Amino acid sequence: MTEQGVRRTVEQVLALAPDAASRKAGSRLGAAGPWSGTGSGEGTVWGLCKGSGSRPYQTVVDLAGAAGPAYKCSCPSRKFPCKHALGLLLLWAGDDGSVPAAVQPPDWAGQWLADRRGRAETKRARAEERSAAGPADPEAARQRAERRAERVTAGATELEQRLADLLRGGLASAEQAGYGLWDETAARMVDAQAPGLAARVRELGAVPASGAGWPARLLEECALLHLLDQGWLRRDRLPDALAATVRSRLGLPATPDGPPVRDHWLVLAQYDAVDPKLTTRRIWLHGAGSGLTRLLLSYGAAGRAPELSLPVGLAVEAELTAYPGAGQSRAALGERFAPPAPAAFRPPGVTTAEAAARYGEALREDPWLESVPVALDRVIPVPDGDGWQLADADTDTALPVTRAARSRSGLWRLVALSGGAPVTVFGECGHRGVTPLTAWPEGAGEAVPLC
Repeated sequence: MTEQGVRRTVEQVLALAPDAASRKAGSRLGAAGPWSGTGSGEGTVWGLCKGSGSRPYQTVVDLAGAAGPAYKCSCPSRKFPCKHALGLLLLWAGDDGSVPAAVQPPDWAGQWLADRRGRAETKRARAEERSAAGPADPEAARQRAERRAERVTAGATELEQRLADLLRGGLASAEQAGYGLWDETAARMVDAQAPGLAARVRELGAVPASGAGWPARLLEECALLHLLDQGWLRRDRLPDALAATVRSRLGLPATPDGPPVRDHWLVLAQYDAVDPKLTTRRIWLHGAGSGLTRLLLSYGAAGRAPELSLPVGLAVEAELTAYPGAGQSRAALGERFAPPAPAAFRPPGVTTAEAAARYGEALREDPWLESVPVALDRVIPVPDGDGWQLADADTDTALPVTRAARSRSGLWRLVALSGGAPVTVFGECGHRGVTPLTAWPEGAGEAVPLC
């Protein structure tokens, strides 16, 4: 099979779905019944799917794109991938002969493929030209950065005053004011070009309605905001790495810095966070040789999935370049030297106690860190009152499963995979507990996405 034709598993295909409804609808189309004219070859899968109209939908998936799979379908859906693309990939994943290998795609698929790869080549060439030419006007860029820094400073100073007013008037005033106080303050931070401050301020509005003990939680969040403000206002006194972390937390742009690391990167997890304006995709990778765990972020406009997509459980040989900042996991994907391929390794696991300690250590470098990536070795999902926890099979320690993870179907996939036996779980561990993202059974077995 060609580089691009590494066959996905059913779990890897379903992990590409933009939402639960698409996952369900795509699963219904993963059988041969509605399909005709299917084929695969040269990194492409195509087929015709019978719909409600007289003409079948033309569906094609490009698996060879540098940023991951791309999709084209003649249906009116605005989701990427749509249910027809998911159904086609599920049919192909079944490997039962329903999608035969072919030398050439049909004209309608071949034309789209040629146009897409031509645009990608043009884009790459232009990027190389811009890189060779260097910055057009470094002085203008410096002046823009200075003007933004002045606006951010004004916003941070105003936020300090508002936090002082809140504490002077008492936390009960936050409960009475509701979301209005924080929405208006967040808007002021947006005007100051500090989106990171704006996001944290908006979150304060929900704290008074979060149940018993909310005043302590609100005070904690205000303290972290104050610390971030002071970090920016006194950034010239900070070590370079911590100053870079403060800029990142404020939402200021940064560029990858440092030498690229070439490795075979195992795709640990991929999931999307959706808000009304933006879809953010998080992809966790683990290097077989370097032992590093790195995070890729990609973005899509509202209603559209980000372009970058990597199949969970496979490994890709590529270069990653880290972003600046103390304790930062984020990296940029550089050149890819081979397609995603089955991996014969897993991330090394730790105990639940070691995972909690790892998060505590990371907070010394980044006090605003919500969680750290961890692979928990030999844990068992067990109920705990109204919640769940991941308990060590060999010790008497455990970590609670976060409230958000308890409401997802992935928790039940994890329980079914375990069946009371130990499993390896990769997830994000923070002050609210652990969010399971991927699991592996004991011994041999493929990765099972949980998100």
